[in-house]
Amino acid sequence: MLIQVVKSKIHRVRVTQAELNYVGSITIDEALMDASNLVEGERVQVVNINNGERLETYVIKGDRGTGTICLNGPAARKVAVGDMIIVIGYGYMTPEEARSFKPSLVFPNELTNLIV
Repeated sequence: MLIQVVKSKIHRVRVTQAELNYVGSITIDEALMDASNLVEGERVQVVNINNGERLETYVIKGDRGTGTICLNGPAARKVAVGDMIIVIGYGYMTPEEARSFKPSLVFPNELTNLIV
């Protein structure tokens, strides 16, 4: 049996853009992706701390070192620029693997979205 566990987490990052007229996804600064072990195209859950919204989308690589967090397409209606969100990636593994697995957790600077 496989279970789904937290693999990656970017905790309390600020939305810098919301682009409604886009195919859809979340654009994340490449440095944040690397630090949290997220890959382009990966399915993620986005939790909005400001309004309680939860949504699923996929990751697009943003420019490294810019702090970009942009919700694109329909997801743009679930956030406002400046909202604080949590981005969570999950992985499947056996319960035995999960017991010793350590997720990649990132706590960026809440004003700049850069890794401190």
